[in-house]
Amino acid sequence: MQSVLKDCEKKMDKAILSLEKEFSRLRTGRASTGLVEDVLVDYYGTLTPLNQIASVSIPDSRTISIQPWDRNAFSSVEKAIMKSDLGLNPVNDGKVIRINIPPLTEERRKDLVKLAKKYAEDAKIAIRNIRRDANDAIKKMKNNKDLSEDEMHKGQDEVQKVTDSYVEKADHVLELKEKEIMEI
Repeated sequence: MQSVLKDCEKKMDKAILSLEKEFSRLRTGRASTGLVEDVLVDYYGTLTPLNQIASVSIPDSRTISIQPWDRNAFSSVEKAIMKSDLGLNPVNDGKVIRINIPPLTEERRKDLVKLAKKYAEDAKIAIRNIRRDANDAIKKMKNNKDLSEDEMHKGQDEVQKVTDSYVEKADHVLELKEKEIMEI
């Protein structure tokens, strides 16, 4: 029973971490390395995440600075950023690639909030699916005579409490991201 609960919590933790990772990719009004770290660059014929071929830093709140370690990678990095769906324009001065983050329009902010809500809802669905799997495992244990009826109900109540706490966490993470997006 305890192993089912621990497994359930571990999977729900991963769902929240995945949600936070998705949120880090969402563009807000300020610069973030999360925006470009996972952009795939064609590096000598291999698609490589940007953070593996360059250092990415934030010199100020509206600028991302990318410094490829290989001089030959500059044009590939520029092309990859332009092809990405971020809508950002890199500026290459030969030493560093800079990306200026323009302020978001009100309409774009609202679209980003809708997208954030969709990500949060997907995370909640994942959490509920994990709950269903845990409850099925508990029922299977009861059918195999490993648990009594009371233990099964107690276990399902525990799973529900864990589920509720993780749904609350997802809502909290969404609330913070909404504030960040709507902040001017």
